[in-house]
Amino acid sequence: MGIRDIRDIRAVLFDMDGTLVDSDAVVDRSWGRWATEYGLSPAEVLAVAHGNPAAATVAHFLPELSAEEQGVAWTRVFDLEVADVEGVVAKPGAVEVIATLERREMPWAVYTSAPAQLAKVRLSAAGIAPSVLVTVDDVSRGKPDPEGYVRAAELLGVPVTECLVVEDTVVGLSAGRASGALTAGLKGIAADIELPDLHHLNNLLQARE
Repeated sequence: MGIRDIRDIRAVLFDMDGTLVDSDAVVDRSWGRWATEYGLSPAEVLAVAHGNPAAATVAHFLPELSAEEQGVAWTRVFDLEVADVEGVVAKPGAVEVIATLERREMPWAVYTSAPAQLAKVRLSAAGIAPSVLVTVDDVSRGKPDPEGYVRAAELLGVPVTECLVVEDTVVGLSAGRASGALTAGLKGIAADIELPDLHHLNNLLQARE
C-alpha cells in the first residue's frame, strides 16, 4: 500500500506533454496534419493521441497496415512533431515547482510517452532539464502500463510507492495509479490530489517546509 499524503512523498515523477510542457498546439498541428494525410478525422485522432504512445495511436487507427507500414506512418508524425517547437513553453507553475523541489533536495524525474529525441527537443524548448528522463524508448510497455514510472523511481533510488505521479491524461494517471504511487491530476482528472495548475502543487510542497 502506497502513501496517501503528499507530506510523506520522497520524490515527484512528472509526465511531460500537458503537465510540465505546454505542447498542445504542436500536438494538435502535427497529428491533425497526419490524420488528414491518412484520410482520418483529425478530431477523432486527437482524442486518442494526447497522452498515448504514438505507435499505439497509429496502430489504433490503421490496424489494417503491416507492421512496416505502421512504422512508416509513425515516422511521419514523429518527423512533424520534432520539426515543430513553435509555442512550446513550460506550463504555468512548472519552473516554480521544480525550483522548490531542487531547493528542498527532493528528487524528480520525467516519464513521457514521447520518444527520447522528441522529449529532449520539447524539454529544451521549455527550459526544463531533468536529471532523470524516461521515455517510451526505455520501456517495453507504454502507458497505461506502470513500467515507466516504476523505472523512473528506480533511477531516482526511491520506491515508487513513496513517489507522487503528476499527470494530465486518464491514460497517464492510470499508469501512475497502477504503479502504486500517490497521484495528482491536472485538467479535472480524478486523482488522489486534484490540481487546478502546478502553482497549486508548488503551494502544497512549500507548505511542507
